[in-house]
Amino acid sequence: MVKGLKGNMFVCRSCGTASLRWMGRCPSCGEWDSLVEEPASPPEKNAGPEAEVVSISSAAHLNMDRIVTGNSEFDRVLGGGMVPGSLVLLGGEPGVGKSTLLLQIAEVIAAGKGKVLYVSGEESAEQIKIRGDRL
Repeated sequence: MVKGLKGNMFVCRSCGTASLRWMGRCPSCGEWDSLVEEPASPPEKNAGPEAEVVSISSAAHLNMDRIVTGNSEFDRVLGGGMVPGSLVLLGGEPGVGKSTLLLQIAEVIAAGKGKVLYVSGEESAEQIKIRGDRL
């Protein structure tokens, strides 16, 4: 059985490769007519601790140290800066300056705190470097 998927899968009898659709030849091992349909099993439970339901009114209020980004408006939007360990998703129309803003903020944080990991799903490393050199 293929774990964690809904519906049926096609599994190669020779190598065990799973596919969402039937194919005459296995894409992994090259065997002909070796894919057989099998039901997928329900997703496995997360091995981590179960989440606890907590009322917002009973949650503790922590004064967390924030990382000041050097951009007062961005810091204001984030409630005074970035919370260590948090994830901020920045969205907007193409060309409005998201990458430029984040490269400027990354430079300030790197100068004060050390290395910064910049992850982009839309731009290549070369595009980011060109923008960084320009800034």
